[in-house]
Amino acid sequence: ELPGRGTTFVREVSGPRADAPVVFLLHGWTVTAALNWFRVYDPLSEFARVVSLDHRGHGRGIRSSRAFRLEDAADDVVALADHLGVEKFVVAGYSMGGPISQLVWQRHPDRVSGMVLAATFARSSRRPAERVAMRSVRRLGRATRLMPRRRQVDLFTRAMTLGGSQPNERPPWFVSEVRSGSVPMMLEAGGAIADFDSRDWLGQVDVPTGIFITSHDGIVPPDRQHRMAALIPHAKIVSAPIDHDGCVTRPAEFVTDFVDLVRHASDR
Repeated sequence: ELPGRGTTFVREVSGPRADAPVVFLLHGWTVTAALNWFRVYDPLSEFARVVSLDHRGHGRGIRSSRAFRLEDAADDVVALADHLGVEKFVVAGYSMGGPISQLVWQRHPDRVSGMVLAATFARSSRRPAERVAMRSVRRLGRATRLMPRRRQVDLFTRAMTLGGSQPNERPPWFVSEVRSGSVPMMLEAGGAIADFDSRDWLGQVDVPTGIFITSHDGIVPPDRQHRMAALIPHAKIVSAPIDHDGCVTRPAEFVTDFVDLVRHASDR
C-alpha cells in the first residue's frame, strides 16, 4: 500500500549483502514486471537487491480513476522506495519503462544513483501519423472505462499488436499476464507514450548510464534508440541483434549485457 496512491504488486530479490546496490526494474507497455524481467532477477541478485513493480494500470499495479500519466508512474517508484526505506537506487527501464526511468531521474534526481535504458527512446515518434494513432488509443481507453470488464478485455485482446517475436516463442503465461491489467489505463498509457519528449533535458543526466539497443526492433526502431543515446553524455552503449521481445525470447543475447550495464550504472 502506497499512502495516497493505491495498492501495487512488488517483486523483490535480496542482494548478497546489506550494503548491496538497489536496482528498480521498470517494465514496458501492456506487460508486467514478471513478464518483462523474469530472466534477470537471479543474475542481478548476485550483486544487487532487485525491486520491480507492476506499473499503474498494468498487471496488479495501482488502479485509479485518473487517466494514466507517466509522471504518476515515476512518482510511484519513488513512493515505493520510500516505503522500502531505500534512499538511492539504480533505475532500469525497458520500452515504456525507459520514459518512466528518465522521469524518475528528472523529478527526483537526488534519489537516482544510476540509470539503464533498454529498447526505448527520448521521443516516441517524429511521424505525426504515428503520434495521432497512439493518441487515438488514449481516447479509446477513456471510452472503455464505461464498458464491462469482460468486454474491455475482449476488445483489447483483438486490438493489441504486441509485435516482435512469434507468439509461440513467448511464455505460455504471456497473454494472461497482459490481460490482468486495466484495459482503460493501458490504452491511456499509449497516449502518454505518444506525448513523451525528453530531448530538452536528457542531456543533463549526470549519473552513470547504460543503454541497451535492440537492433532488430520493429516497435522502437534502432535509429530512435540511437538518437536517445546520443543525447546522454558518457553513456555506455551495447547493441544486440534482437527484436522488442528479445528480453524474453532471446536471453542469451540479452541477459549478460543487460546485467553488465546495471553493474556499470551501480559502479559494481
